[in-house]
Amino acid sequence: MAPDAVLQLNDGFKPDTIDDISALTGRNLRRLRTRRGFSLDRLAKISGVSRAMLGQIETGKSSPTISILSKIAFALDVPCGSLIAERTEAAITTVTRAKSKILSSSEGRFQTRALFPFDSDRKVEFYELRIAPHHAESADAHQHGTVENLVVAQGTVEIIAGKQPPHILGEGDAIVFDADVPHTYRNMTGIEAVLYLVTTYLEEIRV
Repeated sequence: MAPDAVLQLNDGFKPDTIDDISALTGRNLRRLRTRRGFSLDRLAKISGVSRAMLGQIETGKSSPTISILSKIAFALDVPCGSLIAERTEAAITTVTRAKSKILSSSEGRFQTRALFPFDSDRKVEFYELRIAPHHAESADAHQHGTVENLVVAQGTVEIIAGKQPPHILGEGDAIVFDADVPHTYRNMTGIEAVLYLVTTYLEEIRV
């Protein structure tokens, strides 16, 4: 995901507020941290996120950016979704558009909508990406072994992964690439581009 993204909610999403999500993120962070036997100081050293910031997140006083969540998730060896996970025991879950959680960056020019219910043991995540006309969005390297599979539903998009040459995808085209290197998504057209992304994490998640 984009490094400066912040968690936002669809206007139609009523049950959760930003405060609710901050509190949930804090509980999940504390649970995952303590189960690994990490102190705040140790997690701060491993993740590069200050002890003070980690403490504020755990107490629900701070709503972290996706960049910070990514650093914490990498240090804990879990997907970002694990930190904003709300567990459910339902065998079948419907994720309506009105209740979707939206990750937005670059002043709304890049939006990611989760198409799955968050849970803590997920190794595959499914997203809808929307990129504003002519916008390029850069993402940090994900944890080792992460693979992204993209398909373009609308528009023409350029994908650059690491030092590989650019790949240009039209509507219906798909690409699979190692996402443990910096990568960029660029909309090459004057209309909004829509893509669907499946992210697969190699290592088993331990919670």
